[in-house]
Amino acid sequence: MAGRMLMGRSGTLVLITAVELLVFLDTSVVNIALPQIGAGLHLREAGLSWVTNAYLLAFGGCMLVGGRAADLLGARRMFRAGLTLFTLASAAAGLATTPWLLIAARALQGIGGAVLIPAQLALLTRAFTEPAARRRAFGVWSAMGAAGAAIGTATGGLLTQALGWPSIFLINVPVGVLALAWSNRLLPADLARPAGARGRLDLPGAVAGTAGLLMLGYAVAAIADRDTRVAAVGLLVAALVMLAGFVVIEARTSVPLMPLRLFGVRLVTGSAVVNALVGAAHVPAFALLALYLQQTQNYDPTRSGLAVLPVAAAALVASRTFIPGLLKILGARPVLAAGLAFQAAGLGWFAALPSTVDYLADVLPPALLLGVGLPAAFVGVTAPAVTAVASTDAGVTAAIVSTAQRIGSGLGVTAVLALAATVTGAESAVTSPAYLSGLRAGFAACAGLALLGLVLTLVLLRPDPTATALVPQPTKGSH
Repeated sequence: MAGRMLMGRSGTLVLITAVELLVFLDTSVVNIALPQIGAGLHLREAGLSWVTNAYLLAFGGCMLVGGRAADLLGARRMFRAGLTLFTLASAAAGLATTPWLLIAARALQGIGGAVLIPAQLALLTRAFTEPAARRRAFGVWSAMGAAGAAIGTATGGLLTQALGWPSIFLINVPVGVLALAWSNRLLPADLARPAGARGRLDLPGAVAGTAGLLMLGYAVAAIADRDTRVAAVGLLVAALVMLAGFVVIEARTSVPLMPLRLFGVRLVTGSAVVNALVGAAHVPAFALLALYLQQTQNYDPTRSGLAVLPVAAAALVASRTFIPGLLKILGARPVLAAGLAFQAAGLGWFAALPSTVDYLADVLPPALLLGVGLPAAFVGVTAPAVTAVASTDAGVTAAIVSTAQRIGSGLGVTAVLALAATVTGAESAVTSPAYLSGLRAGFAACAGLALLGLVLTLVLLRPDPTATALVPQPTKGSH
């Protein structure tokens, strides 16, 4: 019986983390394939940006809805719904023959991912109740998220070069079908709720919050372009008004999409702020590294993708070896602080990349530091928030923290790349010293964001004497 239970829990973890890897992999797998997509579908640069942005904006904009739906309708039910949508959208993207169909399919992929991620965290919290098992489970989950960008970059290069760009989407389909087939057997069943406890989804809040986040994401992406700057500023104002209306709606409704009382839980608020900085620090770094290797060092897409695989390898090894032990001994806050310190060190090292690279000396060491730091930060910032609230709020809490990282990632990419372009100035040749200086400035900014996250971790995530790290608090934040 114990053996079957262990196998069941191991299967649950494998299923959840495999699907999570797909979701995060698709944030970066498309980047290296963009030139082929543009040639195949006759898309210019502005249109190609939406192959990426449609996924990211839908992902971030819809996550709050996905989190609350997991709480109200059941985490396993929403996991299956999100995975079904993600799988069908992946097939549509791989079979797309027109730009509008590909961009629409990418947006649907993002919505599916937004439903999946909060449901996954709620399922992990329910499936692993013992502190040691939960630490291991969150460690593996965080490693998949940390490794996703690096694995996506490498996989995108290999698949695109060998099988063409549609394969980067079609590879999701068999994995999604298998995961759906096993989900009812391996995932914990949704709990029956007392009469009247199910509630209803806050549709006005869902519309206002999702529209506000989508407009904010589009405005931030467009404001750096001189041709769209004026319209982007107007849209930014409209987004802020919409988000202010969202807060008013949430304060007045009896069944809020995002219960404002959760922000009275310090671990939730602190985790959201720090997680925004985690996203802003590491996501732009992968774009900068790809530009450095391909534009200044003449790496081809496959070689450039493989160059970042040590980040994924280090993340997986760290999450399976010493991170769970450190969580047990030190708790989540010191692990998060150490993760951000490792990230800052690796990103600071990248800020000194030379004009002619020696991969083993100049790229591999900071890549390993980044790979160790990412899963430590992911698990350290996520677990305290999810386990500091009642199980009925686990999904929406996970969504709040995850949405913060998505927003931070979008703002970080825009701000860091704009900084790099400003430092580069009018000099457009990628072989010029100014171009390399711009990339270095971008890496330095990423390191600074990681350091700011470290400082705020120490300030905002101070230990709560009434709670035990990584142990569920059934009543805290539930009133």
